[in-house]
Order: sequence, then structure tokens, then C-alpha cells
Amino acid sequence: MLEFFSDPKVAEQIGYLVKHVPFAVWETLYTTVVASVFAYLIGLPLGVLLVVGARDGMRPLPPPLMQAVNTVINLLRSMPFLILMVLVMPLSRVIVGTTIGTVGILVPLTAASFPFVARLVEGSLREMDRGVLEAAQAMGCSTLQVVWKVLLPESLPSLLSGFTTAFVTILGYGAMSGFIGGGGLGSMSLQYAWNNRKMVVLYGAVIVLVILVQIFQSAGSHLAVRMDRRVTNRRGACKKQGEREKEIPPGDL
Repeated sequence: MLEFFSDPKVAEQIGYLVKHVPFAVWETLYTTVVASVFAYLIGLPLGVLLVVGARDGMRPLPPPLMQAVNTVINLLRSMPFLILMVLVMPLSRVIVGTTIGTVGILVPLTAASFPFVARLVEGSLREMDRGVLEAAQAMGCSTLQVVWKVLLPESLPSLLSGFTTAFVTILGYGAMSGFIGGGGLGSMSLQYAWNNRKMVVLYGAVIVLVILVQIFQSAGSHLAVRMDRRVTNRRGACKKQGEREKEIPPGDL
């Protein structure tokens, strides 16, 4: 083991990792966060529209319009990310002025992510009890009020769980963007390590990427559980039941 780390080539690659990994992590997180924000700015309203405007929704929209929206989402969802990145390159050049680096990859990441986000949001909102929505409508709430004050708040735990899934997926997409010159850990792994046969750098970048995924997945799952009032209520009921049992004398059990 000591001989392995004392090898000049290995030592050089470790030095490269120590020097460049912090900035690569920053680039990866920057593109992931920004792309997630834009993906939700587009995907969240679309997900709400798919639920509210459906045939059995609160405010049904014309079937041709809903069919067109579903077709576009399904088309983008079914397209492999690497192919989509190439197709969106001209749009990236128009919007941000470049097709490479951390800025150039934001448009392809957003285009690939917002249909996925729309489906996640749609699934989360459809899990909600329709009786709650019908009760809100019976009290005279408008569609916007039902969505903003009932539908989204009640679906928050599921939406947070979906956000975690989307964030981790976008993180993986960002790593694949190294094929077209995207920055971050993906570029380090593919453009530098793989092309130059720097296997220590390759494995090091992959390990850092796995650690990031585990951190965000664990944090998101924990937050979703904490926000779930059903779990909180069950824990509170169990705690109160335990306290009652402690108060009862053993001879009365």
C-alpha cells in the first residue's frame, strides 16, 4: 500500500485531486442548484396544470391542449440526455452565448429536467385525498386558493421527496455533461481522467460524486419525513400512549 502511494504517477494524481476537487465540487453544485431552480420554475406549474386541468381535475382544460402538453413532456422525457444535450446546443448558444462549461450546460440540464420534475409533481399531487379538495371547493375557495393553500401545502412531504429525487438526478445529468465539455466532477472524470488514463483521478472524482449523492439523498429524505404530519402525529400518539401506560400502576394492568 505504501509503495502504491509512493509511486510518482499516483502521487501526482492525488495532488491533482487535492488541488482541483474543491473547485470541481463547487461547479457541480452550482450547475445542479441553478438547473434545479429553473427546472422547478417550469416543471412545478406544469405539474399543477396536469392535475388541475385534467378531465377529472378541478378546472378541466380543452383535451387538445392537455394532449399537447403531455406529448411534449413525454417526448422530452423519452429522449436520452446525451442526445438532448446535442440537440439543445444551438439554444444554449442563443440564450447564454456558449455551449460548454458550467454556464453552457445549464440550458440542456433544465430542458432535460423540467419534464421529469413535472411528472414528479403530478404524481405527488395526485396522491392527495380528493375529499380535502372537495371540502375546500365546497367552502367557496377559488381554484388558485385551493392550489396555493390546500393542494401544495398538503402535498409538501411528497413534493420534498420528489425534489430530492430530481436534485440527485440532475446531479447525475451534470456529471454526464462532461462528454460535451461541461464543468465540474463530470469534466474531471471524463475529459481529464478518462482521456488521459488517470485512473486515480477518475475513481477519486466518482467517490466524491457518490458522497454528494448520499448527503443530499439522506438530507432530503430526513426533511421529507420531518415535514410529514402523518408520521409526526403517529409518533405523538405513540408517545402519549407510552406515557399513559407508565402512569398506570402495574397491578392495574
